[in-house]
Amino acid sequence: MIEKKKTMVGENLKKTPLPHRGGPGGRFNGEKPKDFKKTWGKLIDYSKKFVPFVLVAIACAMIGTIVSLIGPEILSRITDLITQGLMTKVDTDAVTRLFVIMLILYAISWVLNFSQHFIMATVTQKLSKKLRTDIVEKTNRLPFSYFDKVSYGDVLSRITNDVDTIGMTLNQSIGMLVSNVTLFLGSLLMMFITNYIMAFTAVLTSLLGFILMTQIMKHSQKHFTRQQRHLGAINGHVEEIYSGHLVVKVQNAEKESKADFERINRHLRDSSFKASAFSGMMQPIMTFIGNLGYVAVCIVGALLAVNGKITFGVIVAFMVYVRLFTNPLSQIAQAFTSMQSTAAASERVFEYLGAKELSDETHKSAKLDVNTVRGDVEFKNVKFGYTKDKTIIKNFSAKIKAGSKVAIVGPTGAGKTTIVNLLMRFYEIDDGEILIDDIPINSLTRENVHELFCMVLQDTWLFEGTVRENLVYSKENVSDEELERACKAVGIHHFIHTLPKGYDTVLDDKTSLSLGQKQQLTIARAMIENAPLLILDEATSSVDTRTERIIQSAMDKLTSDRTSFVIAHRLSTIKNSDLIIVLKDGDIDSVGTHEKLLSQGGFYAELYNSQFERD
Repeated sequence: MIEKKKTMVGENLKKTPLPHRGGPGGRFNGEKPKDFKKTWGKLIDYSKKFVPFVLVAIACAMIGTIVSLIGPEILSRITDLITQGLMTKVDTDAVTRLFVIMLILYAISWVLNFSQHFIMATVTQKLSKKLRTDIVEKTNRLPFSYFDKVSYGDVLSRITNDVDTIGMTLNQSIGMLVSNVTLFLGSLLMMFITNYIMAFTAVLTSLLGFILMTQIMKHSQKHFTRQQRHLGAINGHVEEIYSGHLVVKVQNAEKESKADFERINRHLRDSSFKASAFSGMMQPIMTFIGNLGYVAVCIVGALLAVNGKITFGVIVAFMVYVRLFTNPLSQIAQAFTSMQSTAAASERVFEYLGAKELSDETHKSAKLDVNTVRGDVEFKNVKFGYTKDKTIIKNFSAKIKAGSKVAIVGPTGAGKTTIVNLLMRFYEIDDGEILIDDIPINSLTRENVHELFCMVLQDTWLFEGTVRENLVYSKENVSDEELERACKAVGIHHFIHTLPKGYDTVLDDKTSLSLGQKQQLTIARAMIENAPLLILDEATSSVDTRTERIIQSAMDKLTSDRTSFVIAHRLSTIKNSDLIIVLKDGDIDSVGTHEKLLSQGGFYAELYNSQFERD
């Protein structure tokens, strides 16, 4: 793909303040958390097809918890039977019967809780898959301008870290929250049914825990949000630095790179520490509250037993109920902590899914057939800027006849690659019109425009797969003869046969390919594509002089009888072009053949002669 050249890594290292990049995903210091209820509302709405299954899981969790709450009541009755039997004779049949009933109840509770975990695990994995799929599909619908503002590492962090956070915490938190809320309310009810005095004692000691938990959650939300943001920032930084590792080495920018990394990593450490510290406080606080409730219940229960108000079995049951009552508080706090993390991750994911997309083109009926298109191209008063306040292409007009080989030359920043970006509709023009065969390209779908072109870029792109798969990328029914013909034309066929499995060799980190060989493969891919229009953006920049001559010969065959746009800095390679368009500061400086432009003695002649003298 062609894209507007991003700032070099060496320059990015000079950036100082967070955020790592501007735009979405870029708020860190002093950030206020967004509406977590609204974010959860979006997540529930997004997951509505899974809601019935979640409700079943919730029902299983609630019923399983309720069933388990009957256990302490039966235990109280068993205790009383044994206590009474110590004075006379223990009714072993009654004790055994109650014991079996208790075992059955706990078995039912286990089955229901297992079912809840199984359902939630299935739902969360399907939800995670849906999120990842939607993010990838969203990426294909986003304009190139979006990625001028957001780092690739940050996008990858949303697909991996944020989606994993949502999946894992949903799997663990929903069931945990429902079970423990039910356990908390159920045990509270059972305590009041058993003895209201001891119940009030347990509630009053636990009230302190509620207050502390609420305050901790209130202050921890912003730290979970910052943690997810900083995680995206550090992914973006690492992706950028390692992809430009050679540049960092050449420019001796290791210190700056390390300092930049340590600064972002320090922010991540601080936000993660604060989030973990606040959430980590909940468990020991609730354990202390639980133990305090234990002590209070034992003292009050002993006093009541001495006065003959309750039996010993009630105290035993109450000790179990107090544990069932206080334990859920820490679990509920942990579930809410996880849900805060989920909300922070969901906010980033939905922010990405809600980004402005490319305009809908389903209504467009105009279409150019790849097999019948002539290849006439016209630019009419085209104006364009990557930002509204800075125009790159000011007033570009040109007519290119079908089958012409058009060279676009000019100094760096003149707008050469931008012209190609606009021709391919990677960006939409601000004013004017671009036509192919007298049809404005904005009346065609982007897919239709893209299939009219084959492209060879300065930056090579190969994916992990066989040589054959890389050559026939997205094209079907390509014969071995076509593959070999294209590879022989660019001079790479012999090298491919030296690989362990020839055309079936997998290209991965273990396969050593030079930049020139990668470029030859991408040129062969374009020849196999065989589209009616061709774009070459510095296609021979990474090859040696001998290979360049071989490729140049192949290019002459490739450009024959098709409209071709060649962006080149080495002007000696485009002397035989049918038309040379010379750009300067976003405008056409001159247009003509090589001989005509040289004879005029203008800006082109100055460029050519300076390059000739340098060579």
